[in-house]
Amino acid sequence: MTPPRTSHREKLTTGFFHSGAVVCVGGPAFTMWLTPTDEELFKRYNPELQKRSLERRYERQKEFDDFVVQLKEYSKSDKPIWIVQQEAEQKRKEERLRQDAAKSDEAKARQEAMRRESGLSSST
Repeated sequence: MTPPRTSHREKLTTGFFHSGAVVCVGGPAFTMWLTPTDEELFKRYNPELQKRSLERRYERQKEFDDFVVQLKEYSKSDKPIWIVQQEAEQKRKEERLRQDAAKSDEAKARQEAMRRESGLSSST
């Protein structure tokens, strides 16, 4: 008994399946193979950039940790994170404005006190 012959459509379908598998698996694998690691990128820096990067590493890690802590804090709210973040930014701006106003008032008071000590009038 002879085996049944495969039709042209079945061969075409099988070929498409194999081609798709090669693209779906091979594409990401090829990309991962070509992409340099962080260490390889760091070695390509010139020495000055390497030094600066190492100096700022702790600072960037601290900023990232603070950011994650803030996100965790914002996520405890029932509101969306971006709204809570906007509200917190607005509060920080208002606090900065209050501090600037207080510093300005303090500077004016010091200036007035220095004028009084020197005997100048405050109407100038």
